[in-house]
Amino acid sequence: MTETSAGGDPRLPGIDRVDEGLAQSLAAAFAAKGPGYEPRTEHLGADGSPTYTNRLVRETSPYLLQHAHNPVNWFPWGEEAFARARATDRPILLSVGYSTCHWCHVMERESFEDEAIAATINAHFVPIKVDREERPDVDSLYMTAVQLLTGRGGWPMTVLMTPDGEPFFAGTYFPARDGDRGAHRGFLSILRQLAGAYADHRDEVLEDATRVSRRLQELAAPRPAGDVPPGDLVATTARLLMRGFDPRHAGWGRAPKFPQPSRLGLLARFARRSGDEEAKRQLAATLHAMADGGIRDHVGGGFHRYSTDARWLVPHFEKMLYDNAQLAVAYVEGWQLTGEERFLRIARETLDYLVREMRAPSGGFYSATDADSPTPTGEREEGWFFTWTPAELEAVLGPEDAGWLSAVHGVTAGGNFEGRSILCLPDGPLADDAARSRLRGLHQRLYAARSERPPPLRDDKVLTAWNGLVISAFARAAAATGDTAYAEVAAGAARALVPPEGARLGRTLGGETAAYLEDHAFLIRGLLDLHEATGDPDWLAAARRIQAAQDERFAAAEGGYWRTADDAESLLVRDRPLDDGALPSGNAIAADNLLRLAALGDDDALRQRAERLFAAFAAPLSQQPMGALRLLQSLDRLHDTQREVVVVFREEAAARPLLDVLGRTFLPNRVVVAVDEAEVRSQGESIPLLAGKAVMGDAGATAYVCERGRCERPTADPEVFAAQLAQVRAY
Repeated sequence: MTETSAGGDPRLPGIDRVDEGLAQSLAAAFAAKGPGYEPRTEHLGADGSPTYTNRLVRETSPYLLQHAHNPVNWFPWGEEAFARARATDRPILLSVGYSTCHWCHVMERESFEDEAIAATINAHFVPIKVDREERPDVDSLYMTAVQLLTGRGGWPMTVLMTPDGEPFFAGTYFPARDGDRGAHRGFLSILRQLAGAYADHRDEVLEDATRVSRRLQELAAPRPAGDVPPGDLVATTARLLMRGFDPRHAGWGRAPKFPQPSRLGLLARFARRSGDEEAKRQLAATLHAMADGGIRDHVGGGFHRYSTDARWLVPHFEKMLYDNAQLAVAYVEGWQLTGEERFLRIARETLDYLVREMRAPSGGFYSATDADSPTPTGEREEGWFFTWTPAELEAVLGPEDAGWLSAVHGVTAGGNFEGRSILCLPDGPLADDAARSRLRGLHQRLYAARSERPPPLRDDKVLTAWNGLVISAFARAAAATGDTAYAEVAAGAARALVPPEGARLGRTLGGETAAYLEDHAFLIRGLLDLHEATGDPDWLAAARRIQAAQDERFAAAEGGYWRTADDAESLLVRDRPLDDGALPSGNAIAADNLLRLAALGDDDALRQRAERLFAAFAAPLSQQPMGALRLLQSLDRLHDTQREVVVVFREEAAARPLLDVLGRTFLPNRVVVAVDEAEVRSQGESIPLLAGKAVMGDAGATAYVCERGRCERPTADPEVFAAQLAQVRAY
């Protein structure tokens, strides 16, 4: 049994008193994990039980549970930790990360599993662990502090702050000791210095904390609203984006290189409306480069988080749900815009990967898989699961097929990553159908062999926001291809996530944390996409219900939406998110949703709410538009005057030629309703744009293309329909 001491804590360095009540609680939580639970620690007794157990063992987050048996006396974020800091007059050590973060694992092994470092932490600080995916509000607030204090950011995030939560020191990963990894000062020295400063120079530390907190409040304070930014801001920003294109390797910037779906989306929309061939070329080149590179999993499908080099070759091997959902959409849009069938194949491979490896029994989707994986010796190494040697390939495929595949995928005896080879396409995609078919068959054999390896850890949280992105991806693919299987996958996730009427949306499926703005906005978008793909009015009703909850709990009087609900925990600041990161901002997607709902319901109040949102962000959007590219895409919808497309049919099969035309057309600024003629009247009560729509003459289906209620001539002819959809409004 775990030894206990220190004010309710298990036996930990620097702890003296025993709280039997807490000890029993932790022991019960540990026992409840069951026989399949494997403590992640090097501190194990002879019987395999963990030497240390802290409060994180009572949590459900996979990331927090990874640290439940560190010798650090971790607290989860909450009042208990802050009360302890106030009572003991100690600063707080805040450590924020996520379960599949490679450098989070490194810092855990080097520092948080080190008993001497743990003793220093436990003696001088109140340590708090936060899963950034569960608490995006805490993560965003203190990451801003990290960036203010250091000029950079990343995870693991390390922040020292007062018992009131005011930060005075911040950073990311720190090597454990002086000289480690070339560091002048290691984490242990930094902790000792800061503990001494807090004890001996408290006034100076508190002055620093107050200064940082004031700056955080200034940054989050609402700025005076302006006018709705003009539509040509989209074109101006797209041209600015194009100037930063990497002509050699495609994409933008130097190493590390991220996919950046918000850039891909803006470029696609600009190319459509402007007819700019260079924009289309840059988009296609980037999609091809990522598809050729090691950032794509050529055997199992899907994409890794980012490339550590500028060539897209060596990835950071995490696979994130949100990346793959957004990239599936980017490749569908790339296919619609360019007609390149390869892009649709890659979108399908990505979606197939998500269904095969990331779907939960509930119908929702898990969050991520780790960069690290066990080797045959039991050591965890980054990327081992995904890489190969010539001998391994030959053992699976035989010498002839292994030699051919090695030439296609750039596999060599020396390898391209720590003596092993990341599969890529150094000479580009195979042009021959027979060769592609052969490669697919070999990939299937490699996948079967790879499945015998110990897999990377999978974070099994089902996050509402990220699942909203997945619902969108599958629904968009269903609408584009007519594949009803994709629509059913999207519907299964939606059924898992949409709460019963009257219940409140949660951050995670089955969790206790209330939802944030991004959870509402991303799920609403997914439901609107699902309504377009299926015509099921229940999904539109659910979207409207969640939108009403978002308006009630998150709306800011100045325009736009707060990140947190009006009854959420009060942090140092309450902000309205604008900038995109790996995820689009909640306000960007909220604006898009409002415009779509306004068109479907002929609702001027929702349109005005969207315009107030744009006006609220007029200054930062005009001054730094590159940080808010997804909101610019929503602004593009506003100024483009979105198309209202209605397809009425007597039998769904009769509508298929029209829907196929619509699916192949890149028309992002639109709302679509496909409806059986028998349901036009009943659905028309909630969708006014259906008024007067009917199948014309003896045709089986009729399409209507309208703008703000003004319609072009109804048609049953797919060619005429395609010409109507192809019309664009230039900037």
